Amino acid sequence: MAEAHQAVAFQFTVTPDGIDLHLCHEALRQVYLSGLHSWKKRFIRFKNGVMTGVYPGSPGGFMVVVVSYMSYNKFRQLDPSLGLITKLSQHVPVSRYMSTDSQRIVGGVLVGTGLWVTIIMIMRNVLKSLLSWHGWMHARHGSVPWTTRGWMLLVKVFSGRKPMLYSFQNSLPRLPVPSVRDTCSRYLESVRPLMEDEQYERMKGLAEDFEKNLGPRLQWYLKLKSWWASNYVSDWWEEYIYLRGRGPIMVNSNYYAMDFLYVFPTSVQAARAGNAIHAIMLYRRKLDRAQIKPLMLLHTIPMCSAQYERMFNTTRVPGVETGRFSIIPISSSFFILCENTLQHMNESKHIVVYHKGRFYKVWMFYDGRLLLPREIEQQMERILADESEPQPGEEKLAALTAGDRCVTPWAKARELHFSRGKNKQALDAIEKAAFFVTLDDTEQRFDEANPVKSLDSYAKSLLHGKCYDRWFDKSFNLIIFKNGTMGLNAEHSWADAPIIGHLWEQVLCMDPVRLGYTEDGHCCGQLHPTLPGPQRLQWEISTEAHVSIINQNHLKNVAQVFPVCKTDKGKFCLTYEASMTRLFREGRTETVRSCTMETCAFVRAMIRDETREERLRLLKEAAEKHQNMYRLAMTGGGIDRHLFCLYVVSKYLGEESAFLKEVLSDPWRLSTSQTPLQQVELFDLVRHPEYVSTGGGFGPVADDGYGVSYIIVGENLINFHISSKHSSPETDSHRFGANIRQSMLDILDLFQLEKKAIK
Repeated sequence: MAEAHQAVAFQFTVTPDGIDLHLCHEALRQVYLSGLHSWKKRFIRFKNGVMTGVYPGSPGGFMVVVVSYMSYNKFRQLDPSLGLITKLSQHVPVSRYMSTDSQRIVGGVLVGTGLWVTIIMIMRNVLKSLLSWHGWMHARHGSVPWTTRGWMLLVKVFSGRKPMLYSFQNSLPRLPVPSVRDTCSRYLESVRPLMEDEQYERMKGLAEDFEKNLGPRLQWYLKLKSWWASNYVSDWWEEYIYLRGRGPIMVNSNYYAMDFLYVFPTSVQAARAGNAIHAIMLYRRKLDRAQIKPLMLLHTIPMCSAQYERMFNTTRVPGVETGRFSIIPISSSFFILCENTLQHMNESKHIVVYHKGRFYKVWMFYDGRLLLPREIEQQMERILADESEPQPGEEKLAALTAGDRCVTPWAKARELHFSRGKNKQALDAIEKAAFFVTLDDTEQRFDEANPVKSLDSYAKSLLHGKCYDRWFDKSFNLIIFKNGTMGLNAEHSWADAPIIGHLWEQVLCMDPVRLGYTEDGHCCGQLHPTLPGPQRLQWEISTEAHVSIINQNHLKNVAQVFPVCKTDKGKFCLTYEASMTRLFREGRTETVRSCTMETCAFVRAMIRDETREERLRLLKEAAEKHQNMYRLAMTGGGIDRHLFCLYVVSKYLGEESAFLKEVLSDPWRLSTSQTPLQQVELFDLVRHPEYVSTGGGFGPVADDGYGVSYIIVGENLINFHISSKHSSPETDSHRFGANIRQSMLDILDLFQLEKKAIK
């Protein structure tokens, strides 16, 4: 391929007269441009660090404060520092370079700087105090009390002007630690509808014993951590729930995002890849420059942006076995676990593309600039046109990232076969890439003539594909299908779904509208006449390594997801609904236990077909209860992360708790999550409802449960993604979806909106 011609850019010949050196001016030019690009990026990062570090102040504010202070001191002949300037001036040595007047100016600048820093710290702490108040959540929809309006005005005053992505990080409050009593009480309330009286009384006794004895001791350590660490939950949650997980991440952790359903911008695979990759790289540039606007509720209340930092140039690296304790209670507290880490690079100038069993390194910059969409399409066309065969063991290499983590075959194979030589170089190229791209050789698309089968096939392909054609350890995989449809597969440990969703909304907005395509479906622009081609990654995979690859035990996990079975459960179960805690620094998620006594009462009333008035009353009570639980979860009053951290502390202390052990062993048979549409301004949902994301989904958490993801699109559309396992005779994704649809129709009928419209 084209990279072979670039190898002659630097040549030398050894002769009797010495070394005859030949340099290619084009090569030197590219080296210069690459270095210039790197230094520009470093300068931008330094500048952004300064801007963020002094926010809500600014360098311009520094000049205003210092100049105003000095002017007041000079023209009024007053010293508002009460002699501090004079005292500081005396410590500045006088010489031929420093007169007495200059000495006083330096003292004034120092005092002005101190005043400026003091103002910043006051504004930052006042803002932090304001953001610790969450009374605004209790206002009814459509009405804003005067107290909330006044509070929002103060927040805007102390928030500064033109915030950057990370500007509010130092002003966000820390996640509070709930009291043990409140957590135990709310836990008992959450399990009451799921337990018989005898079982509930037993659990109540365990909770009371924990609250009086072991709980306060564990709580002391959590309080200490909450004062010392930025967030008392997030680091342990990432380490023990994600990075020390034992199951395959392909189905049990990774999730996917879909393309448009009803719009097909182009059927040219390389062209769709060109626009999508360019849009993603533009997003990365904005992210590097902190030019993405921080997400703010009600356009006023900032949310934590820490999770954006590892979106690109990040991969999950398998580690060696370790004998640390388990977070999932079993008969023994200690056993072998895999210790994974997240590897993040500050900068990466390439991506890696997989096609028909071969890996390619593709540079994203040339001539000191980002490649344009048509140039990226050109690179994809070269890959698609390559008819070479995969090297031995190369085709299914990525299966190692999909396999079971409890016996660490990937970590062992990495150490034995990929730690040196060509294999290490090729693996480094993948793991240091900005992201991973798969040019899939299958066609996926929503088919109105066969909607169920087509969507099932599309979702399964995004979630796991062939199990060896996605690099599941990368922060995210961009998947472009043969007919131009696309989607994402994202690894979960580095961030939660709304973060990757923010990127995906920007890509879907830019692709057909801002970037566009020509009439024949290609990217706009011109081909590059001298653009070096992709570089084929080289492997030397031994027979032993090949056996390790093909012996992965993940196919049985894939075969269990999504197919139709026979019966539904027909009973209430412990239900997980994800909420966010990004109102706090480094906040991630909290659980809303949405199966409540009020919800169960409403469901029973609907089944028994009680009077419309009674059902409406119970629906209102259930909705109010659910909203209150959401408020508690978002404001640090949730119970599951607190219980999780108490359990971690108990294991560090070597203490056994029957209460915590039972709490954390309860299976989440219904796991739900909403994927919110965060940037509504990017889409015209009234005139073009088809130009919007369909959302995404994930695998079931329990073997006999469901995974349900949903996205509310405007006022008239909700998309659901439902998964379950074939191995369970109790679950059926299609029937469950039909029941959800019927339930929504029943609630619609309950409100009798059509009759009201007629009146």
